[in-house]
Amino acid sequence: MTISSGRKYIYATAGLLVLFFYIIRPAYGQFHPVSTASTIQFSIHNFGFKVTGSLSAPDGDIGFYPDSLSKSFFHMTVKAETINTDNNARDNHLREEEYFDVKNYPLIRFVSDNVRAGSKTGEYVATGTLTIKKKSKAIQLPFTALKNGNGWMLSGGFKMNRRDFDIGGSSTLSNELEVAIKVLAVK
Repeated sequence: MTISSGRKYIYATAGLLVLFFYIIRPAYGQFHPVSTASTIQFSIHNFGFKVTGSLSAPDGDIGFYPDSLSKSFFHMTVKAETINTDNNARDNHLREEEYFDVKNYPLIRFVSDNVRAGSKTGEYVATGTLTIKKKSKAIQLPFTALKNGNGWMLSGGFKMNRRDFDIGGSSTLSNELEVAIKVLAVK
């Protein structure tokens, strides 16, 4: 093979790979959360009273393909400093080291390992790793998916133990909190 024919082969191969990428990309394009239409809410008990709050909408990449779940994924982050319980003093306290330590750990992360079908049509379960502060734990996130224009409305939630992530130490908070997530994901 001469240098000239070798270059032609490389260019032809590269051209085919680029063409293949653009053919496959529309079928398996990534989705991204729409911040104005996505929410993360939580509730926990403190001294027997239910306290609710929210975090900003997640950011990241979503690959949701109901006809090919093995290719589906979630790589999401949330800014820990956006915690909001409608009480500024409490919110500032929650940003401190004993709770979310936002100075050293600004992001909460969820990275899925797999996505599988749930027990009913339109129901799914994402299994992955939730990381808060320096702690990571495997969780299951059941969710529903409804087609919404050129994207998906994904709604789900899970329960977690705050102590698994060193949040709140020995405070009077309940150990278990509930998280509800709603994400509009579009291309």
